[in-house]
Amino acid sequence: MNYRRGFFRAWVMLTVLWVAGVAYVSGPDVYRAFDQAALKEAVEKDPIVEKGPFEIFETPQIMSFHIPGDIPDLQSLHLEVMDHSLATVVASKVAFIPHEAVRSFLRAHPRIADVFWRDTLIDAAVFREWVVNVGRRDAYARIAHVLCEVYVRLRAVGLVNGQTFEMPITQAELGDATGLSTVHVNRTLQELRGNRLITTPKSGRVVIADWDHLQEAGEFDPTYLHIKQAA
Repeated sequence: MNYRRGFFRAWVMLTVLWVAGVAYVSGPDVYRAFDQAALKEAVEKDPIVEKGPFEIFETPQIMSFHIPGDIPDLQSLHLEVMDHSLATVVASKVAFIPHEAVRSFLRAHPRIADVFWRDTLIDAAVFREWVVNVGRRDAYARIAHVLCEVYVRLRAVGLVNGQTFEMPITQAELGDATGLSTVHVNRTLQELRGNRLITTPKSGRVVIADWDHLQEAGEFDPTYLHIKQAA
């Protein structure tokens, strides 16, 4: 009982930290690579993307998508300079938290620190899977895999309607996430629709028509997401 009360108090304190720095962000970058890391971000509404240091390249490589509830840069607590950029894909509600406030909170509540550490390990698992996706799978499997991942993650936080979910990214952005040209992305989506695995009734909305075969097409195994099922 004491543990449960302590955990509840810790959760209340964390909520206060979140509310202290909420902003609506609309623009290319929340943080740019090589910025000094001083604040943390937590996505409260709408997705953002994590990108490589695009100053070096003509086109950025999108390395992950973040959904509402994510804290996309926990590693910045211990790294002084950002080595990647964070960008919104639509106008988004983002909470900014000073690093020192987070550090003090975690020192006072080590059980929450364990949860944050687990989150960084899951991020690493996702990055490994994305390396495999771009490096070893063909275009059809790459896009199918990304669609499966986004759907499963959104489903875990109650942001799907049956097998329908919102994915407000352009074909160019999907290409940046999968190492494909916009033309190749367009043809692959047509193929997925033609094989009746998905439908896209409107821009930014995806309906999974055949979940089993979409998973098979994307060689998708959700183990790397480490999503705990509700009891």
